[in-house]
Amino acid sequence: MDHEEVGRFWNANADAWTKLARAGYDIYRDYLNTPAFFAILPDVNGLAGLDIGCGEGHNTRLLAKRGARMTAIDIAQVFIDYAKQTEEDEPLGIDYRVASAVNLPFAEAAFDFATGFMSFMDIPETGRVLAEAYRVLRPGGFLQFSIPHPCFDTPHRRNLRDEHGRTYAIEVGNYFHSLDGEISEWIFGAAPPQATQGLPQFKIPRFTRTVSQWLNLLIDVGFVIERVEEPYPGDALVLACPNIQDAQIVAYFLHIRARKPRQSTMPPDSAANRAPEPAA
Repeated sequence: MDHEEVGRFWNANADAWTKLARAGYDIYRDYLNTPAFFAILPDVNGLAGLDIGCGEGHNTRLLAKRGARMTAIDIAQVFIDYAKQTEEDEPLGIDYRVASAVNLPFAEAAFDFATGFMSFMDIPETGRVLAEAYRVLRPGGFLQFSIPHPCFDTPHRRNLRDEHGRTYAIEVGNYFHSLDGEISEWIFGAAPPQATQGLPQFKIPRFTRTVSQWLNLLIDVGFVIERVEEPYPGDALVLACPNIQDAQIVAYFLHIRARKPRQSTMPPDSAANRAPEPAA
């Protein structure tokens, strides 16, 4: 499976995803993941930014509201249509385009920073995505992205709950067995039946990598890793949104910020243009 086939799956998911997310049912994003991402984001006021895999544009709009001059791409036409309509209704100066993260339609050194909000793990050509982000960044620019935490988003995963329905452990397995396009079917669990009635479940191809594979791909491209975070909801946040209590037990997300050196340090034998080989 390549990025184009993945794009067709996401195009099919986009209507239901946008409807439910905009209705407030993407609770891990809204209560935990996005706020944590912005908590470590450097000042972007006045900077030119690229949001890679923008979906319907929720986080791109938040970046623009921080003063960034935003361009955003997604391979799914339906997502971009939603994003453009919102831009027409509430103009923020965002340029949305249909494009693939593995072949960005921009010149070298075009942006001061790039972001990827929970999108890079959906693209099989992982190394090419990171290499393209590196290419379009100006020297000294940074890439910040979030992904499901590789240690706990494994091929085998089970939520273990006590008699009160509270998670007390996450059972994981096959960490070193990389998934390469297996389809996961689900829908936002916070959405009540009346909200999901008539909507298809999302069909999402999964591509898992280990922590070391992610970090080594960044290093191979030439990035310098600057910050790593594992967002965690405190008790007050869980009180406000009890459904995210399980994110207190293990790290659900991994946030990484990496910077392009002002002078290139890309190794001559860079592995950036090939995805990591699945473990045996």
